[in-house]
Amino acid sequence: MPSFDIISEIDTVELRNAVDNSNRELATRFDFRNVDASFELKDEVVKMKAEGDFQLTQMMDILRGNMAKRNIDARSADPQKAEQSGKSWMKDIRFQQGIEQPVAKKIIKLIKDKKLKVQASIQGDKVRVTGKKRDDLQNVIALIKESDFDQPFQFNNFRD
Repeated sequence: MPSFDIISEIDTVELRNAVDNSNRELATRFDFRNVDASFELKDEVVKMKAEGDFQLTQMMDILRGNMAKRNIDARSADPQKAEQSGKSWMKDIRFQQGIEQPVAKKIIKLIKDKKLKVQASIQGDKVRVTGKKRDDLQNVIALIKESDFDQPFQFNNFRD
């Protein structure tokens, strides 16, 4: 029976490259000259540090641009609230890995509402879809791609 998995992951190597490129861009930008500003990646959390709140928004734009160049979907980023400590501002950006339970239930409900001849089940942090025909599975992939969840999805482990 054909099946595939719906997952939500980011490539941590590409994320590290995007953070490194963002740090290089900070070093060359005129508006960040003589400013204590930096990006740091640790445990899939990017820590931004700058001297002002406005600089944090500029740094977020730099990071988004470098993420787009590296094919990392910006919807996977979850920016936290900016915090001030002394004269510096800090902001954490978390990245979602895996599909959370409520989102997985919405995916299964969407598939069942379309009355496609497939079965969907939650397997930890991914959703497995099985069906008798390959065409039904391709219809599910098209349905997930056109639906609007605030999270990027990838499709892997396709078996015939």
